[in-house]
Amino acid sequence: MALSRRSLGALAGTAALGLALGGSNGPGAPSAYAAREAPTGPPPPPPRADGRRHTVGFDRYSLLVDGRRLVLWSGELHPFRLPSPSLWRDVLEKMRAHGYNAVSLYVAWNYHSPAPGQYDFTGVRDLDLFLRTAAETGLYVIVRPGPYINAEVDGGGFPGWLTAAEGRARTADPAYLKHVDAWLTRVDAVVSRRQFTRGGGTVLLYQIENEYDAHVDEPTGRAYMSHLYRKARADGIDVPLFHNDKGRHGHWAPGTFDTGGERGRWLYGFDGYPSPARTPPDWGRFGPGGKTGGATASPRTPGFLPEFGGGWYDPWGGEGYAEVRRTRDAAYERRFHLTNLADGITLHNVYMTFGGTSWGWLPAPAVYTSYDYGAAFDEARQATGKLAPMHQTGHMLQSFPDFAKLDRGADVTAPGLTAYSLANPDTGAHVYVLRNDGDREVSSTLRAGGEDLPVTVPARDARLLVSRLALGPRTLRSATAQPMLFQSGGRQDVAVFCGRLGEQARVVLECAVEPQVTRLSRQAAYVWDQGLLRVTVPLGAGGLIGVRVEGGGADRPLLLLFADEATSLRLWPRETPSGPVLVHGPRLLRSADVRGGAVHLTGDTVDPAGLEVWAPRGIGAVTWNGRAAPVVATGSGSLRATAPLPGAPAVELPVLGGWRARSGNPEADPGFDDSGWRTADRAASHSTTAVPKGQPVLFADDYGFHYGDVWYRGAFTGAAGVESVSLGYSTGTQGLLMAWLDGEPLGVHRMPVPDRAAPRRGTWTADAVLPVRERLRTDGPHVLSVLVRRMAHDQDGGGADTHKAARGLTSVAFGGSTPTVRWRVQGEAAPDPVRGPLNNGGLHGEREGWHLPGFPDRDWRPVAFPRSVRRQGVTWYRTEFRLAVPDGVDASIGLTLDDDPSRAYRAQIFLNGWNLGQYVNDVGPQHTFVLPNGILRTRGANTLALAVLSELTTLSGPGQVRLTLLGRAAGGVPVTPVAAPGR
Repeated sequence: MALSRRSLGALAGTAALGLALGGSNGPGAPSAYAAREAPTGPPPPPPRADGRRHTVGFDRYSLLVDGRRLVLWSGELHPFRLPSPSLWRDVLEKMRAHGYNAVSLYVAWNYHSPAPGQYDFTGVRDLDLFLRTAAETGLYVIVRPGPYINAEVDGGGFPGWLTAAEGRARTADPAYLKHVDAWLTRVDAVVSRRQFTRGGGTVLLYQIENEYDAHVDEPTGRAYMSHLYRKARADGIDVPLFHNDKGRHGHWAPGTFDTGGERGRWLYGFDGYPSPARTPPDWGRFGPGGKTGGATASPRTPGFLPEFGGGWYDPWGGEGYAEVRRTRDAAYERRFHLTNLADGITLHNVYMTFGGTSWGWLPAPAVYTSYDYGAAFDEARQATGKLAPMHQTGHMLQSFPDFAKLDRGADVTAPGLTAYSLANPDTGAHVYVLRNDGDREVSSTLRAGGEDLPVTVPARDARLLVSRLALGPRTLRSATAQPMLFQSGGRQDVAVFCGRLGEQARVVLECAVEPQVTRLSRQAAYVWDQGLLRVTVPLGAGGLIGVRVEGGGADRPLLLLFADEATSLRLWPRETPSGPVLVHGPRLLRSADVRGGAVHLTGDTVDPAGLEVWAPRGIGAVTWNGRAAPVVATGSGSLRATAPLPGAPAVELPVLGGWRARSGNPEADPGFDDSGWRTADRAASHSTTAVPKGQPVLFADDYGFHYGDVWYRGAFTGAAGVESVSLGYSTGTQGLLMAWLDGEPLGVHRMPVPDRAAPRRGTWTADAVLPVRERLRTDGPHVLSVLVRRMAHDQDGGGADTHKAARGLTSVAFGGSTPTVRWRVQGEAAPDPVRGPLNNGGLHGEREGWHLPGFPDRDWRPVAFPRSVRRQGVTWYRTEFRLAVPDGVDASIGLTLDDDPSRAYRAQIFLNGWNLGQYVNDVGPQHTFVLPNGILRTRGANTLALAVLSELTTLSGPGQVRLTLLGRAAGGVPVTPVAAPGR
């Protein structure tokens, strides 16, 4: 949209105000500021680390970046759930191409800190690399470093060592804040230099704490939040700060706690995960208002959703992420996101956009390894059908500045539909959201732009219509198809409209005199009458449909393009220093560079694909992934390739064989040497779990063992009269216990599969009462060996120190006698210096390196799958395989395990020493585990190890174990191998 001289002056004045408020010196220098209202105008260009100072502020409508309005369309991605830094670029480039202009990330304390005062920001933990990559991709960044994050990770992101530390978490307790400050000092040192305000990166916003609804009305809560605010400013964080209010209670709105005298630099944000069965709620201007009304809790700041459900997590024994994606599909996204837009939400972050993998011992009790989340991009980095509304809406919000400043418009009606009317006070543009909350398709009529517009909305879906919208020098009177993008530059203006396959798109342009109209597709029809050009197009009939309009009272030609959803997902706009570029055809566009009379494109194809490019003036050649693509000029002003782009070749995967096996629980042998183990002799603990009277502390965390399996060995004399042993233990979801007396199995106890009433339960406790066979009831020395798979620490969502609930054994009692037991405990070894503290637990094979590449396993016994074994304990399996994925092909590969679901066993999966997940055969639902490229050598040798825990009640496997192709594309990004040190 062109700015008038008056608008330019007002915009410059706003920027000057930002500079005046923004100085760069002193603590908390206010480069982030709350500015006066700014006029509607062009959005800021895509961000980059340009070495220049920038201002970041806001008013009640939107963010203001260098005085320009910005609608933030962000997606959540957690680097810790994609342990291959090269792939961060892959997902970020896909997000940018599909319309996102920002990425949000949690920074997990436990991922970076193996011990107090120790921090690792290298390798897969290189936060600075992620921030640099986001800036190179052209995305703003929202950083969320906690200290508490939730995120369905162990302890809500708190490090394991904090469970045994003094101090009440999530309060102003000095003992806790000492650790928090040490953590934030290290994080903020990275983030501060990558802030957009300083030109070193694109960090735009910074969150303190998360979903903090504990101690809200208590001095300790307010002091805690004030401390975090001041800490961020003291560390040089000068972008706007915010908090994510769980459930829209108005908690931590501006003015509710001390910010050290600063005003106008704090945003109120809230989250929402409405059920698909629910009518989309109004969390803004059309809602009930007030403190609990969502955006209305802070009327002077823009509507901000730091988390809005782009899916949902699936629990152990759940229905699987295919079902999550089915119920929260494209129609769900469109219906709820458009409602949010109508309610004034202009800062929008979709949690998750790429979910990834909770590898190792990262997952919280509620979830299993996959954190696919039913997101727009699946765990294997593949685009899903949910992307269409995200792609269309994201590009629309970046193309049309009118959406950054909308007020409630005059009420309208569309019988059978819920109708929202919005208007831009500066431009006069009108926006209408029509929502169908019923189970049947509704055809109705909306009065807009002086006309009755026919509209059909499918069941549980929504539509967006506009009127009086500027398309360069022209005015769009009305449209029944959603505008997706607008470009002005080069030979002509280009506007794209989109909708469902088979719909009739009707676009009405104001043309004072009769224009010259060229139908570029025979399916289009048009008529000019009384100053209005009416264009009608059946969407999807013949792919991309074009109509070119010249004259009619405007100097520049206008190319109208019409796309159904599938076609819209093959349209890729890109801004370059030479002007805008629009590409149609390939599966993905990663980059566009104009130089030397050519446009140089990189991207992906799966099947052979056409290529059409609208480029700036003077461009006559095109390259694709470094190779010339012969083109011809078309009547639409484009360059069209004369031959299809090649698709991806087939990817052949080997059959897994050559397995070798070895038993892995020597700790059960009474003669096992445990003299190097820790003696369990503590009498007190910082845990929230009570220490039984007269017994030592047995909690694993108190002895420095925080992740994975933990072994106990209890030595005692005299078992005469002992009829049973009762082992009290505490774990996360799906924990289990195995016990042996003098090497003889006593049995296995497993925590139950959570039902619908307890999917979020974080701590499970039980007393495993195991009978002692009569032949073991003898005098003399005995050894009771216990293996506990304690799963994960509880999160601390309620601010009650629940992450400190005990893990491992909690008490031991004997039936029929009371021998005195001397306990020793052993868990994980020192953290892997490359793979980190969450990679390994305390199995014997892990401590000896059986999971690592290069371990000498030639003396292990050869075995073949499927297996059918009955034993209690741990069995390790190893094999090697080679891959030969063609060069230039991005192949996403998984490991699939299948077996009779009645068999009760579980397997920990190690690829090249990396712990990539836990398979529980009789619980599920996960059977396929993504093997991320970089850890997976797609052109080389790989080592695969399985650590299987089995019991005597059923036969155990593994059954079928195979590699699975989850996706392939010609193109991709260069992948640097992730370090995988071995033996």
